[in-house]
Amino acid sequence: MSTDTYTSPLSERYASKEMKEVFSSDMKFKTWRRLWIALAEAENELGLLGSDGKPAVTKEQIDELKEHADDINYEDAKAREKLVRHDVMSHVYAYGLLCPHAKGIIHLGATSCYVGDNTDIIIMNKALDIIKSKLVNVLNTLSGFALKYKDLPTLAFTHFQPAQPTTVGKRATLWMQEFLMDLNDLIYVQDSLRLLGSKGTTGTQASFMELFSGDEEKVKELDRLIAEKMGFNGCYPVSGQTYSRKTDTRVCNVLAGIAASAHKMSNDIRLLQHLKEVEEPFEKNQIGSSAMAYKRNPMRSERIASLSRYVIVDALNPAITSATQWFERTLDDSANKRISIAEGFLATDGVLDLCMNVTNGLVVYDKVINKHLMAELPFMATENIMMDAVKAGGDRQELHEAIRELSMLAGANVKEKGLDNNLLELIAEDSRFPVGKEELEKLMDPSLYVGRAPSQVTEFIDEYIKPVLSEHKALLGMEAEINV
Repeated sequence: MSTDTYTSPLSERYASKEMKEVFSSDMKFKTWRRLWIALAEAENELGLLGSDGKPAVTKEQIDELKEHADDINYEDAKAREKLVRHDVMSHVYAYGLLCPHAKGIIHLGATSCYVGDNTDIIIMNKALDIIKSKLVNVLNTLSGFALKYKDLPTLAFTHFQPAQPTTVGKRATLWMQEFLMDLNDLIYVQDSLRLLGSKGTTGTQASFMELFSGDEEKVKELDRLIAEKMGFNGCYPVSGQTYSRKTDTRVCNVLAGIAASAHKMSNDIRLLQHLKEVEEPFEKNQIGSSAMAYKRNPMRSERIASLSRYVIVDALNPAITSATQWFERTLDDSANKRISIAEGFLATDGVLDLCMNVTNGLVVYDKVINKHLMAELPFMATENIMMDAVKAGGDRQELHEAIRELSMLAGANVKEKGLDNNLLELIAEDSRFPVGKEELEKLMDPSLYVGRAPSQVTEFIDEYIKPVLSEHKALLGMEAEINV
């Protein structure tokens, strides 16, 4: 690690080694060479001829290119780029130094975007594979958590004010449902990714029409062969010099959606940790505060929120780039794209590692949960109490008013005097309610008020989550390594 120059915190602190490798120089430039090999092979297979009537690209030249596909001579490329100020031509030159017999056919008929744009798609596709794997594992850990606590009643909140009870497991399904939406969006967008192919300087394939003497079928087949060799279903049917930058927008919107889901979950966990109901993992030697030794700050959930905000805002970069491209291309996308796509993926990768870590180690304090719930439950039981009193011959409107008055009095005792909630005692003592305290206390079973929450958990997991986990079972078992 360099200490005398700036390095991105995403690389140093947050992103995984796997994701950093995808966006490495090695991955980029080795992919360039694979694309040059694919182009040469396709031209050879389609019988491209030189002016002398002999094959323009020979098997021997292709073999030479393959022999040096991975031993990239970076210093030669760097020196050349300093001279010519063009990264693609610098690497064509460097590759040619290693492949003197194939030197003349490297990049034949192609423009810079042939390697640049096709590589960007290939790299984004690899990065989406990593993101998908981690999303599936987050869903897996959350499903286990939800099933374990599907029956544990907890105080639900609307407006962060006490509301009708839910269960701890049901609340986790709310997080899961959003991540499931993200997974479905990711799969849809990833399945629609195509290569640019060999479209030429303005997308018309004119240079390849010239190479293949106007044979349109061979030019069309060239795109198909390149896509097949690089593991894709095909190429975008039309383009300018570049693939539409709308593609980057769609990909980064998927990342922003994941970030939004993670941020929402992390906020809930942070609030629950404040209430001492649920805690994120806290290691034995972890320090919560430099000043207050007793503190157990939800630092990982806070970091999820922090990085997620970056990803959400970062999605504006490709959207603006897409909106401002002129005609068949402008180069104001390049510098922004190099930063925003890579950093968006690295940050999302870090977010999901944290999500895997946190959801795999959530600590639930059921006694605290029950204490908070029981302090509010008398208020929530009043509708049942009122209905029973009506059945016994009471007037619904009068009883509603009586409940309102007694609830206000009990609320004042709690908030103004710091006393326990005595609503049940007040109702038992009121002659308008033909019910005793013993009967009222039978209504203080929290499970009576959670509705279908336990069933909703099992139904959701059985119908929506288990099929996804089964389909992607090969991806399960990942463990997140948190650096800080």
